[in-house]
Amino acid sequence: MQTAQDLGEQGLLALVQQYCPPGVVGDDAALLPVQPGHELVVTTDVLVDEVHFSDTTTAAEDVGWRAAAANLSDLAAMGAQPLGLVIGVALPPTTPVAWLEGCYRGFKACLDRYGTVLVGGDLCRSSVRTLAVTALGQVKPERVIRRSGAKIGDAVLVSGVHGASRAGLELLLQPQFQPQFQSHWGQDLSPEQRQALQQAHQRPMPRLDVLPKLWAVSDRAAGMDSSDGLADALVQIARASGVGLQIDLEAIPKPRALEPQLALEWALYGGEDFELVLCLPPVAAEQLQAALGGEAAVIGQVVAGSGVRDLQGQELSQAQAFQHFA
Repeated sequence: MQTAQDLGEQGLLALVQQYCPPGVVGDDAALLPVQPGHELVVTTDVLVDEVHFSDTTTAAEDVGWRAAAANLSDLAAMGAQPLGLVIGVALPPTTPVAWLEGCYRGFKACLDRYGTVLVGGDLCRSSVRTLAVTALGQVKPERVIRRSGAKIGDAVLVSGVHGASRAGLELLLQPQFQPQFQSHWGQDLSPEQRQALQQAHQRPMPRLDVLPKLWAVSDRAAGMDSSDGLADALVQIARASGVGLQIDLEAIPKPRALEPQLALEWALYGGEDFELVLCLPPVAAEQLQAALGGEAAVIGQVVAGSGVRDLQGQELSQAQAFQHFA
């Protein structure tokens, strides 16, 4: 089995540069044009072995896909279209070359789906497999989506299902998983349901497709993506906008295969669903929901006050969401 140490730095660079378009890499930096009347959007994300992925749950191709998807989702959350991505990869010398190639294949497969490209990066030696990705995008100033723009009276819309990624992760970690509820769904799932939940974790779909449909029905929106959990996103939007959010927990789209209590817990706090959470005028929200179809749903409204509460007045917090240094 050929390892990173066998190829060496120059051999590895020659290997991974084949995943970039011809003529883009080879200098100290890539050159990307920005259209007149647009702003440059930059986001970065780091994925670390045994924190964000593992050989137990994530094949090399899925690691690459997820690394690209996480950054494309951040661009979508800002209303931006991607220009290109760079990736820095740190590897132990004993890493199989096949793993690195698989990672780049998955990365490029995700970029191909969303019409963008890998434009460079870096490779170095490390004791832990680590991917550091930076995505560059562009957006018209009047179409920037910020967390701070929610207005009293707006509807709160989510672009799709929440909780599926967490369910898929549990199935991958524990194929015979049985949550402590009456419905032992881990054993009762059909092969199709099991595959769909695992795919939600391994191959998340950043919602860049929402943007043209959003701007077709509204001239403004506030929001962010739900990669750290739906409850976390709702709290951050309310805090940044200086408003309150009232949420109908029953309206949140959740995986139908899960027991209701577990589905709600994972929808709010599971994370890594990479859907968009948007606040926009009610009529526009209804139109966007219809345009998106599928599992898009209006789940609440923006109200005076602060914090996030359900219809019974119970406050939702970020306490159960994943925190790196908690």
